[in-house]
Amino acid sequence: MPATPHTDLSPELLEHMQRIRAKAVEYGLDFFEVVFEVLPFEIMNQIAAYGGFPTRYPHWRWGMEYERLSRRDAYGLGRIYEMVINNDPCYAYLQESNNTTDQKLVMAHVYGHADFFKHNLWFSKTNRKMMDEMANHATRVRRHIERHGHEAVERFIDACLCLENLIDPHSMFVHRDEPARPVRAATGEDERADPFEPDRLPAKDYMDPFINPQQEMDRQRRAHEQQQRDAGQKHPRRPTRDVLLFLLKNARLADWQSDILGIVRDEAYYFAPQGMTKVMNEGWATYWHSKLMTQHFLEAREIVHYADQHSGVVHMPPGGFNPYKIGVELFKDIERRWDRGQHGPAWEAMEGIGAKERFDDKSMRGRHKIFEVRRIYNDVSFIDEFLTEEFVERHRMYQHRRDPQTGELKVVSRDFSRVKQTLLHHLTNAGQPVIHVVDANYLNRGELVLAHKFAGVEIEAAKATEVLSALRAIWGRPVHLFAVINEEQHLLTLGEVGGKVTRERVTDDTPPPAHVLA
Repeated sequence: MPATPHTDLSPELLEHMQRIRAKAVEYGLDFFEVVFEVLPFEIMNQIAAYGGFPTRYPHWRWGMEYERLSRRDAYGLGRIYEMVINNDPCYAYLQESNNTTDQKLVMAHVYGHADFFKHNLWFSKTNRKMMDEMANHATRVRRHIERHGHEAVERFIDACLCLENLIDPHSMFVHRDEPARPVRAATGEDERADPFEPDRLPAKDYMDPFINPQQEMDRQRRAHEQQQRDAGQKHPRRPTRDVLLFLLKNARLADWQSDILGIVRDEAYYFAPQGMTKVMNEGWATYWHSKLMTQHFLEAREIVHYADQHSGVVHMPPGGFNPYKIGVELFKDIERRWDRGQHGPAWEAMEGIGAKERFDDKSMRGRHKIFEVRRIYNDVSFIDEFLTEEFVERHRMYQHRRDPQTGELKVVSRDFSRVKQTLLHHLTNAGQPVIHVVDANYLNRGELVLAHKFAGVEIEAAKATEVLSALRAIWGRPVHLFAVINEEQHLLTLGEVGGKVTRERVTDDTPPPAHVLA
């Protein structure tokens, strides 16, 4: 990437930045040092195409993204106002062509993001030196290209990128790995085997031999031991959601291929919390830019321009989904409710007309509550706990569908439960299907089987074909996917590299994999 001649803030912007930063700290925001750089739009687009980093490994998808962003700017369909990187220090980029009002809004917005990155639980395990790590990844990939050829390396990266969403975001907080199975020297039993606990009915001591006969206890023990033996023969021992880690440990890969797959996996885990907290993160940043600008840093001549820009940020058309709008309005709603004590069982139990709306215990705990929420929630738990029927009605968050005859957008459902469930499906796993490895020796032929755990999101046949093709290239043997398509269970199979994916409906005669997802 070409060097930029001058990226420092001007004296005017530096003064605004210092004032905004001081006020943000006064409100209780806390963040790593934020380094602002001012960039022309060409370089801004280059960095945006790289996912916000100045250096990435060579790959054609960065060029495609740059072309898309450049065309969007050329046609006036949008532009980048800011980017901020979860790093220590945080790096934030301001577009050179923005006027002073925009730059102040962006700086206030950035400090909200920086506070969220530092304190939200779901970002706590991310690499805070990712700027350096991305440069290291680029160096390693270039070294592999020099040794093994550009075409071979790029083709393998393509396969890895098709699978980059097949990770387990919660594994950063829960240990799910399968270490080698230690064996007791005396008995030869697996030390990690679950201990036998008989299913006994409650009974007094003198009645226990009759209520829980010994032969039944022996039968349960034999069944338990058989279950443990069967589990020991299964590979993997339990369904495994981190498909990339499973491939790293079990696929027959050259060293350079393992290194590239590890790079793609590391970067996927770095970006995962951003997908898990998009609504909250943007809502939190929007809340603070709104408060800081409207209460402290707007001059009279800037009000109309700011209102125009802010309304564009939070605009959500009927049937649309704007994380900025939903996030900021939910944070404001939480603050209002906890300021007035409108929460908890006693408040929920109020039945008089208007009783809930009138209730105000003047507890003023709203600010404390939103700081607590930004610390421990992700989008799914945020929506699940704080989205209320009153909120949906107030913001008219109904389900819409376009009439095929007239083209008119019409409300198809005002049902709160349905609206909430649709939102949760959209946010769970970033709207992607949940996939597990359930068998690595299917039909005793070393074939790999993945299974789709249906949670409201069905498999797209075209996307499934891409994933199976990438898996076949990496695994080296036929691959299968049990998937829900059009509300029916199907088995998709790819036997040969470059072959055609076959699909058959699952029946009682279909051989089951080692594990069957509920």
